[in-house]
Amino acid sequence: MSTCATASRSSDEPLAGTAATARTWLLLEQPGPWGAKALTASHLDPAVGRALESVAEGTGVRIALIRRPGRHADRHTDGTRRVYAAHTVPGGTWLREADIDDPARLLGLDLGALGAGDADGFDRALDGRAHTGAPLILVCTNGKRDRCCALLGRPLAQELTDSGERGVWEVTHLGGHRFSPTLLVLPYGYAYGRVEAPLVKEILEAVTDGRIVTEGCRGGSAWERPGQAAELAVRKAAQEAAAGVLSVERTEGAAPRWEVSVRHVDGRTWRVTVARGASLPARPESCGAALATPARMDVVAVRELVTAAEG
Repeated sequence: MSTCATASRSSDEPLAGTAATARTWLLLEQPGPWGAKALTASHLDPAVGRALESVAEGTGVRIALIRRPGRHADRHTDGTRRVYAAHTVPGGTWLREADIDDPARLLGLDLGALGAGDADGFDRALDGRAHTGAPLILVCTNGKRDRCCALLGRPLAQELTDSGERGVWEVTHLGGHRFSPTLLVLPYGYAYGRVEAPLVKEILEAVTDGRIVTEGCRGGSAWERPGQAAELAVRKAAQEAAAGVLSVERTEGAAPRWEVSVRHVDGRTWRVTVARGASLPARPESCGAALATPARMDVVAVRELVTAAEG
């Protein structure tokens, strides 16, 4: 039986501009099984999960559950849990961590401030600290949400762990099941799809050196989807690999066509035309879903602007 990932790959559906949007990620360790909507369908207290969903709305913070790769016994686990917060907007990127005994402590966070890039509240509320270890590799493995994430994501997470990669976690949901195996790399917040272990290792080596690999990249989560596609297009056109040097300054227009301004820290600016198209032929966006034509972000033009001084 064909899967949504098989259908997407066979039609060569483009990856750029398909990453989940989040200025800040808040990740809570939750061992054990996960349901389709994991914040309220896991061994996390569902009242806490519902409250977190509510307070996160409109803040720019995306909350997900994480667990270490391996077998996940169906039992309640008390004790210390790891929490991460990562702000992904270039120029203000950071990754913090904390250890907590009670997930309800997350309700004391000011998620509006967290979404705006203020890490102080995280540190005060949870005794947080800077993450100094390896970059985080979050591999989507929630088979209850889509079987492709389990069939393709779990083996990848285990292979990376077995090969000695540190910072590997399974995560509940990154969007885009049809691009499985899909993952997010922090602190910079770029998502990848259809990845295999050798490419992941290349991505991690680059992130450690402060660089971004564009192969297999779905986009940076700091930007809305037209901006994701535009920033990646500028990276390729300018052959720019350095992390944190490009920002989406402005997006004008509305679907199905946008004009996106992308600026380099050195002052260079590009105008990128992005159009929304439909991925054909029709296919399920997730396993078991009806046939559809998923939206795609097509870069129509990339133009570097000439400054007044240059002119």
